[in-house]
Amino acid sequence: MPRINCNQDSSGLTPECKVLEGKVNALISKMSLDEKIGQLVLISNGPLMDWEAVRNGTAGALINFNNAQDIAKAQEMTAKTRLAIPLLIGLDVVHGFRTQFPTPLGEAAAFDPDLSRRVAKAMAEEARYVGVNWTYAPMADLSRDPRWGRIIEGFGEDPYLGSLLTAARVEGIQAGGLVATVKHFAGYGAPAGGREYAETLIPQSELYNFYLPPYHAGVRAGAGSVMSAFNALNGKPSTANRFLLSDLLRDQWKFDGFVTSDWGAVQELMAHGIAANELIATAIAINAGVDMDMMSKLYKRNLYKAIQLGLVSEETLNQAVRRVLLTKYRFGLFEAPHTPAERVDTVFPTDASRGLAREAAVKSFVLLKNSSDLLPISQDVKSISVIGPLADRPCEQLGPHAARGGCEDAVSYLKGIEKRASQSGVKVSYQAGCDIFCTDELKIEDAVATAKTTDVIIAVLGEPRDASGEAASKVHFGLSGEQENLLDGLLKTDKPVVLVIMAGRPLDITRYQEKLGAILMTWYPGTEGGNAVADVLFGDKAPVGKLPLTYPRAVGQVPVYYNHLPSGRPHLDDNRFTYGYYDESYLPLYPFGWGLTYTSFNYSDLKIEKAEHLNVEQDSLKLSVLVQNTGDRSGEEIVQVYVRKPFDEESRPVRELKAFSKVSLAAGEAKTVQFEIPLQNLSFYKEGQTEVAYQVSPGGYQLWVGGNSDARLSAEFSIEKGSIFGARFQ
Repeated sequence: MPRINCNQDSSGLTPECKVLEGKVNALISKMSLDEKIGQLVLISNGPLMDWEAVRNGTAGALINFNNAQDIAKAQEMTAKTRLAIPLLIGLDVVHGFRTQFPTPLGEAAAFDPDLSRRVAKAMAEEARYVGVNWTYAPMADLSRDPRWGRIIEGFGEDPYLGSLLTAARVEGIQAGGLVATVKHFAGYGAPAGGREYAETLIPQSELYNFYLPPYHAGVRAGAGSVMSAFNALNGKPSTANRFLLSDLLRDQWKFDGFVTSDWGAVQELMAHGIAANELIATAIAINAGVDMDMMSKLYKRNLYKAIQLGLVSEETLNQAVRRVLLTKYRFGLFEAPHTPAERVDTVFPTDASRGLAREAAVKSFVLLKNSSDLLPISQDVKSISVIGPLADRPCEQLGPHAARGGCEDAVSYLKGIEKRASQSGVKVSYQAGCDIFCTDELKIEDAVATAKTTDVIIAVLGEPRDASGEAASKVHFGLSGEQENLLDGLLKTDKPVVLVIMAGRPLDITRYQEKLGAILMTWYPGTEGGNAVADVLFGDKAPVGKLPLTYPRAVGQVPVYYNHLPSGRPHLDDNRFTYGYYDESYLPLYPFGWGLTYTSFNYSDLKIEKAEHLNVEQDSLKLSVLVQNTGDRSGEEIVQVYVRKPFDEESRPVRELKAFSKVSLAAGEAKTVQFEIPLQNLSFYKEGQTEVAYQVSPGGYQLWVGGNSDARLSAEFSIEKGSIFGARFQ
């Protein structure tokens, strides 16, 4: 979908944008107050659908329209209204429309912005085919807390990785024909106690250095809309937060799209305790900068009266309408042809979309452990038992927010393994062991008995998709129900056990860490999950994914993240009065960036081209490292660069990811991997600044290169002259 950027710079608006501004102003001059308010009303499909609002031109956008027949009906009604203003047709296309790709947290494990861009474009094209033109993605919420169910919809704990992937997704979504929505603005991913919809308390420096950069990246990538968050940030509900929605988003970041609330969030201002009634809630939200009201219906019921009473100015209303109409013009909705009603989404998945889904799934898998090279499955293996209720439940692997994803389209883990095993003459036996929630032990004995008769056990365990996503926050995130009893029984067979985890978050597997032969994290891989799992288990493809978040060893560590601030008492094993816990290791089970493959790599010869007297305005940080494949198979490694400023005016994180690059190496091959990092990417927001700006401080820095955040190969460099920037990452 073409997009015209109308950000105003020192030279003023471009001629093309001046034309659009003129069209919008002319249209607004013709609109009645009811028609203006209607452009700010977002209503949902369903039994209570307000078709009359569509028919009379007092609805600006629709949600949950996912088929061409309903969309064509709405378009036809709109075309007959007095002004024939096209509708925004919105849908949660989070990780696929009909073809389902890995959920975003899994996609993040690929560390591959180009893949994210291609996936986003493909899913947008499928939705656009039936007439959807707007989606509520990507979710840019940084999160460090796996108790929070919606962690699955984001890109993990790192602001640099999150920024790259948010921007890539915005670009892909809009290239595929949909208006992208950066959500949930802001700080939604840090709810107190991991509780869904809870308040977030984020210090200013932490907000700017960690939580805001991914949103900013999405805005800079040209997102057409932003969604305000449900949560209260530092005591102020986001839907009522003028600082976030107007001062920061529009005045400082120059966002030129429109802001929509989340579902019913305007009405929820009363429950937040800042609005005594609907009228006040309406006035607070639109004055703060919420242009569109999603399904609380408060704008429809109260805006007219709020303007009459002077609680909202007509200019504020006009500005909100102007932003919505400009977005519709910029994205070509006024010229877009109506979608034919006879179109059906069953034309998908296509061979191409299946191929991309399979590629994305393989790249999202993270091999956490592989003792004695248990994987890939040896040619000596003649029989496999696949055990676990999730192995043959294709619906579950689609994950939450699966749009029009068809269970009948999905290849289950069992089917994928059976198909691949038959090619090698390997016998496959299957037992569920229990239902998907594993609520009883009735079938565990049968599963264990079957497992005893085979050479290798593939245990597919984890979370059904309803146990992840929105409204799925959890106090406990171990293997639920009787899954632990099932796994205990399998381990007692003395057969090698591969644990394949299907889940939307890290699960507590610490007590099994030493007992399991191999552990493969597959998240919710989507339509082609079964084929992708088989590809990796049998070695047709090697796992390449890296953890986009720190994997805790116990829930008591949460939130746990690699880029924390240093302690005044660094950990010492023989001193309890240092950083750590009394009853457990302070270290995570697996660090951020961790991920094994079917070969091994060695890092050496780290060089910095200019290690001293760097000038931010003239130089960049150029470095190289020699990476060698020390195994007997070809492989791919994600080389990661971490930086720290050990001394500054304020404590700085112990490490921060600043670059990564993929390298493919044949067995025994070595390559020099080069990086050029803009020094702006080393900038940091300091508490108490009067202006929002990121500073690159002069002085000494430390640098590490390796395969995860615990990399050991190090070097040092220094910056002679620093600088100030308006954004953290280029």
